[in-house]
Amino acid sequence: MAMQDNSLTHYETMCRLTGMMAEAARENDWALLSSLEREVAVLRDRLRTEDANGIHVDLDESQRLHKRDLILRMLADDREIRRHTEPWMTRVRALLAGSLLERNVRKAYSGGH
Repeated sequence: MAMQDNSLTHYETMCRLTGMMAEAARENDWALLSSLEREVAVLRDRLRTEDANGIHVDLDESQRLHKRDLILRMLADDREIRRHTEPWMTRVRALLAGSLLERNVRKAYSGGH
């Protein structure tokens, strides 16, 4: 059996975290979602660094399939997260656009002050 690849452990952790992110999105817990997203970003950056430095172990067939399954689960979690966050982001963008429009109108009618 091939030696355990550290990146596989990172993928497993990322998969667990993205599952938690999907649950946080379903619960509208934006603070938790953001915190978990930062944790995933740290692992993603670590994987990129390891990949750039050639730090990896060849995976056997079983490990490759496991890695593929982890990635597929993370992609499914990402779709679920987006399903909950995109409507919220649309509302935030509309609110910000309305505030910007209001500020511009006030500025225009107040002589630029």
